[in-house]
Order: sequence, then structure tokens, then C-alpha cells
Amino acid sequence: MAAHLTTLVLGGTGKTGRRVATRLAARGVPHRIGSRAGTPPFDWTKPDTWQPVLRGVGAVYLAYQPDLAVPGAVETVGAFARLAADEGVRRLVLLSGRGEPEAARAERAVAASGVPTTVLRASWFAQNFSEGHLVEPVRAGVLALPVGAVPEPFVDADDIAEAAVAALTTDAHAGATYELTGPRLLTFAEAVAEIATAAGRPVRLVPVDIEGYAADLAAVGVPAEVVALLTYLFTDLLDGRNAHLADGVERILGRPPRDFRAYTERAAGAWRA
Repeated sequence: MAAHLTTLVLGGTGKTGRRVATRLAARGVPHRIGSRAGTPPFDWTKPDTWQPVLRGVGAVYLAYQPDLAVPGAVETVGAFARLAADEGVRRLVLLSGRGEPEAARAERAVAASGVPTTVLRASWFAQNFSEGHLVEPVRAGVLALPVGAVPEPFVDADDIAEAAVAALTTDAHAGATYELTGPRLLTFAEAVAEIATAAGRPVRLVPVDIEGYAADLAAVGVPAEVVALLTYLFTDLLDGRNAHLADGVERILGRPPRDFRAYTERAAGAWRA
């Protein structure tokens, strides 16, 4: 990729995107944040904003919001990838979901653009506990979720970002798919116990049924489409299909993935505020 070309980071203010942008900046890689507040602004729901952010771009970190599982996502990312090809983009790195049929369709739609694509299939982000809607319940000491004893290989968002930067800055990973997980399987109860230890305060997980969880979200004003997405994530994707480890982090970065305990030690301050 020519040195003067810019790397576009879609979702550049989100959990993974801002980490990708920070690492690109540290390397001196010219980059542009793709967001509603960016310059120029970018909005997935407004296709007329897509072409301006692609001007002069050689590589794209493609993170779709809110999730590739939502209706219309496959068609949207496919259309964006085709436009990226038309604009001369030479490399796409797609943040995908692990075990999601819709995400697999999105992967195929992006690859069909003809632009060399690297797919990063990520498991549940560890940072969801400290940088999203779960942080306040953790601070309050009671985390009510519709989960059982199925384990999840929580992945560190910093590992995802480092994998993305590796794929964005070299041709070595074109056409490859990496499943990114942490090094251990943990149930949500075990994860919460490690969070409590790191935070130095009691935190307990309270399992609830999915109907009650959805009703509670709606009662506090969470939009219906977000409720539907969370319901899907907590049911279909936590049915055991992802209860196994993968070697994607080690394959792309040449080192083991960060452990959940190391994450809780770094994030402990978020739960003490």
C-alpha cells in the first residue's frame, strides 16, 4: 500500500475502532475516523456519506454498528465494500461475529467485492463489562443477565485491535480468517467472580429469564431494535456453539491472547468509580 494512502477506521470511536486508531497513530499511519462526528462525517444509514470518507483510502477497518446480525446489515456492508472497490481501496479488514450465520453472510458479501479481505471473528468482548451498558450494574454489585452455565472464551479488545492493525498494514493476511478468543473458557458467573476480586468489592451474577430481561430493558427506554439484538445475542450465541477456544490471536500476532484476569486487573478502576 502506498505510504500516502489513508487507512479508514469505521466505528473509530467504539471499543475496537478507537484502539485501532490509537495504534495506527502510534505507528505514524495516516488514518481517518469513520463516524457521525468524523471529518467528513460517516453514517451507515446515509449512503451519500460513504464516498467522501473513502477518498484517498487504501485500507479499511470495517466494523458495522450495531451488529452484523441486525436486519439489512449484510446488504449494507456488501454495498459499502463494492463502493470501496470502485474507489480503489486495496485492503479490507472485517470485524465479524463468531458463530453468527448472518455474520458469515456478511463475510461473503464483503469478499465478493473483489477487494482482498481479512476476516476477524471475535468472541464476546471482555470490555463489554467495563465500557458498555454492563458497567453500572457491576458497580452496583448486581449483574442480572439471561445466562446459564455455558462458558465463553472472552476476548480482549486490545487483541482484536492489534490483529486488525497487523492485517491493515501488511498484505500477509489477505484472504485469511482468524477466530479471536481468549485463552480460557469462563462462565459468566466465573467472569463476574474475577471482576469482583479485581474490583475489591462484592459483585454477584443473578440469572434472569430472557423475557424478563427484555421487559426490563424496554422499561428503561432501550429501543426495540436494541432489545431484539441483545435477546438474540444472549440466546442463540450463548447456546454452546462458541464454547471452545481458537488460535486466531496466536496465528496473527505470534503470541498467546491476553487472559481475562489480566483484563480485570487493568479495568478494575472502572468498577470502583
